[in-house]
Amino acid sequence: MMNKEAAANLPEARPRFNEWRRFRRVFFSRGMVAFGLIVLVVMIIAAGFATWITPYDPYKTNLYNSLGQPSREHLLGTDNVGRDTLSRLLYGARTALLVGFVTVFLSAVMGIVLGLTAGYFGGVPSMVIMRSMDALMCFPMIMLALLVSAVLGGGVKNVIIALTFASVPVYARVLNGLTMSIKENDYILAGRAMGSSNLRSILLHILPNAFAPVMVLLTLQLGNLILAEAGLSFLGIGISAPEAAWGSMVNDGYKYLFTNPILSFAPGLAIMLVVFAFNLVGDGLRDALDPRLRGFL
Repeated sequence: MMNKEAAANLPEARPRFNEWRRFRRVFFSRGMVAFGLIVLVVMIIAAGFATWITPYDPYKTNLYNSLGQPSREHLLGTDNVGRDTLSRLLYGARTALLVGFVTVFLSAVMGIVLGLTAGYFGGVPSMVIMRSMDALMCFPMIMLALLVSAVLGGGVKNVIIALTFASVPVYARVLNGLTMSIKENDYILAGRAMGSSNLRSILLHILPNAFAPVMVLLTLQLGNLILAEAGLSFLGIGISAPEAAWGSMVNDGYKYLFTNPILSFAPGLAIMLVVFAFNLVGDGLRDALDPRLRGFL
């Protein structure tokens, strides 16, 4: 039997490392990230329960009460046709989230498939896919979305199609670079030598290892897409009245900027807060998922 002195000289076993605990500690220790998360939670709750929260029908007009100032009955006043601004603001959050999440999902799926295909197989598929993505990236995303929206017209469906088409190159380029880097690792080469199929290598090894950067990109793109949708609606080729959208509300309200500034300031502030919150959460995810980035913000 081992005596007590020998046992005392043995090195202590290192405590088991909990990655989830480290992620929570790093992510929630940043005050600004927590603020952004609270803003997003409030927005999601407001959008999800807008039907029960809104005090008035956001589409019902009342010309006798047009351009009403903020009051006890209408906390944010009324617009030029008498619709309650607060109700339309809450329904605009629903529109922004719908466009943002659907667009991110569709563009991410297409971009990830194209990026994985180009990065893993290389050769002709890589040349065709990535040169096409390079051609699309010659135009800023908002300009490309403007072009597609001008061809298709307005409405939620067409805005989603336009923004999806404009967002695909971002995911394709990121996944292409990650795939080219990950596929050269020894465990990928060993799996291929043992007869692992291409699909198995991509789904079980490459895609999970690219999850962290893709998750950060998804979060950051949500804010960019909500801002792009607001820009299209402001220019009149996105979501227009009677549908509630923050960009069109800013466009409708700027004509009365000196008499009823709340009509533009309220949706503009909502856009600013939500985009800011998504960027904060995206930065927090980046820091929490990358152990090299553990600073405080």
